[in-house]
Amino acid sequence: MYQDFDRCYRAIGARDSRFDGWFVVAVHTTGIYCRPSCPARTPLPGNVAFHPSAAAAQRAGFRACKRCRPDASPGSPEWNVRGDLVARAMRLIDDGTVDRDGVPGLAARLGYTTRQIERVLQSELGAGPLALARAQRAQTARLLIESSALPLGDIAFAAGFSSVRQFNDTVRSVFGCPPSGLRRLTRTPASVPGALTLRLPVRQPFDHHSLFAHLAATSAPGCEEVRDGSFRRTLRLPHGNGVVTLTPFPDQVRCTLRLDDFRDVTVATARCRRLLDLDADPLPVHDALAADPALDALVRAVPGRRIPRTVDEHELAIRVVLAQQVSTRAAGTHAARLVRDHGRPIIDPDGGLTHTFPSAGDLLGLDPQRLALPTARRSCLIGLIGALVDGSVVLDPGCDRAAARAQLSRLPGIGPWSTELIAMRGLGDPDAFPGGDLGVRRGAGRLGLPDDAAGLTARAERWRPWRSYATQYLWAALGADHPMNTWPPPKEAP
Repeated sequence: MYQDFDRCYRAIGARDSRFDGWFVVAVHTTGIYCRPSCPARTPLPGNVAFHPSAAAAQRAGFRACKRCRPDASPGSPEWNVRGDLVARAMRLIDDGTVDRDGVPGLAARLGYTTRQIERVLQSELGAGPLALARAQRAQTARLLIESSALPLGDIAFAAGFSSVRQFNDTVRSVFGCPPSGLRRLTRTPASVPGALTLRLPVRQPFDHHSLFAHLAATSAPGCEEVRDGSFRRTLRLPHGNGVVTLTPFPDQVRCTLRLDDFRDVTVATARCRRLLDLDADPLPVHDALAADPALDALVRAVPGRRIPRTVDEHELAIRVVLAQQVSTRAAGTHAARLVRDHGRPIIDPDGGLTHTFPSAGDLLGLDPQRLALPTARRSCLIGLIGALVDGSVVLDPGCDRAAARAQLSRLPGIGPWSTELIAMRGLGDPDAFPGGDLGVRRGAGRLGLPDDAAGLTARAERWRPWRSYATQYLWAALGADHPMNTWPPPKEAP
């Protein structure tokens, strides 16, 4: 889009916040780049250039606007929608792969050479993987400077910089002042040992009610809970464990993190954004689904529904198998048993969380006889765990969604329902469609749509490429008394 000068210029002239995250505008006369909705006076056409990312603008020598803070805008929805190499690379960079494993590690995860990755990202985004990771580190540094009382030296390493000098130089280059200058402009909150509170921006409209209701209804006791109007859960992270408390508001989500190691703040924040589908652009979804008369009233009544996703793709896949052919309550009971018996203990001073959800590696020696599951489902679960550990099934932010579907479908016991749920909630595919789901079919029937899997799947063709979001509206048709549509949830909900 950033190559369409006239469209971009109209967007900045209207200060249209819908385009925040899609591109940034750089002003040659000031050396500053802004988000499209910046309230500053609109620059003359001859003085502006449009870039696809903050990293590209920074690489071209521009620094971030202190007024509109383009680094704090919602992320680009393009990387969630697309499934090509660039999108897969961006999702992995967002998850901290370059900081942990370098560009060679990123290339290995994607199955390409480092030269190919450099060339493709440079061609489309105007910046290579190192520059993109640098921009992300700068954003994390600003977030920590403004949202915590951590010493600046600690922030440097928590944000992923290899030295304090590199941290100082980068912050000065990107934001036009040293870290101490950013802190002087901020009212630093009172220090809470081990805790950090952040604001996660969202695109409007944002229906947090249905999103949090679904997460609450499908929660696994021990690693997830609802407390005081917030959804809380444990996190397994590269450098330790964490606990996150997510409190929804109409225009943002407040995120409070307790981390074993503050180096995990970037990864934890990215995973929370994925869990809540916060970078989605609801307007194209609204326009496409409202064009169907059967969905029009629901979409117009409650716009901005999101896909309840996951913080861990392996965890989601395991929980989908546990949920096969059982109620939501029973699935929660099975998941809670795994958490209690195989999860890693944590200390939660703010609530009742006790363990992380076990990794596939933690479950590798699982005794199937201890599972209160039918024989076929026990075999399916054991097979999935083995495939996740040996790499014959690859599920991560940068995986190829089509390849992942094919890998899953080859496992005994993994059918279309499981595959599509994993694609939708685990991989964030906006066009996944679990047409055989009983709740989806019941919701369709209430709307006068076909309530058999084949007929509904055929009808859903007109909802492409947003069938995952159509699924959320079909679940919504079950009514306000259904647990997945009730927030805060009733006491008896799992």
